[in-house]
Amino acid sequence: MMAAKKTVPVKKVVIRAAPAMKNMRVWKFGDDIDTDAIIPGRFLTINNPDELAKHAFEGTRDEFAKKVKEGDVIVGGRNFGCGSSREHAPLALMGAGVKVVVARSFARIFFRNSINVGLLPVVCPQADKIADGERITLNIRDGCIEADGKKYPIEPVPVFMQGIIDAGGLVEYAKSLKEVPACTR
Repeated sequence: MMAAKKTVPVKKVVIRAAPAMKNMRVWKFGDDIDTDAIIPGRFLTINNPDELAKHAFEGTRDEFAKKVKEGDVIVGGRNFGCGSSREHAPLALMGAGVKVVVARSFARIFFRNSINVGLLPVVCPQADKIADGERITLNIRDGCIEADGKKYPIEPVPVFMQGIIDAGGLVEYAKSLKEVPACTR
């Protein structure tokens, strides 16, 4: 017979709907951008996001690392972040000042790794209609991206996921919680 689980109080985490992120410059990429394109394998010995950022998209879009600005946004096609399971790819983007990646779809492991490190992945089925260099507004509350006078719907961002992003990633989010179930004998 198993002992009953005792629960302990959990610190309440306040999650607010994210405000609109305005005037984000778009860096446009196509379908099947893999993690090796985001950060080449030869830089995997680096774990510092700021250092990784210096090599983001090296060999794919060399001007990115030199010209990306805080608050810029990546817009990709289908299967963004496919390839290996390395967390270095979203870390490199975070180090470059990118806080959001919008794509028609994501590779599952990149999507999860992004959340874990605090990079917001946003699914927009019409992301291919957004042009490189365009300025966009992401409105999570209203469920859309505004670009060139048009609104493109996005998939809803779950409240718990926004909470992880707001905390700066899964580790920081977990630090704000106490153990929930406590096993007793």
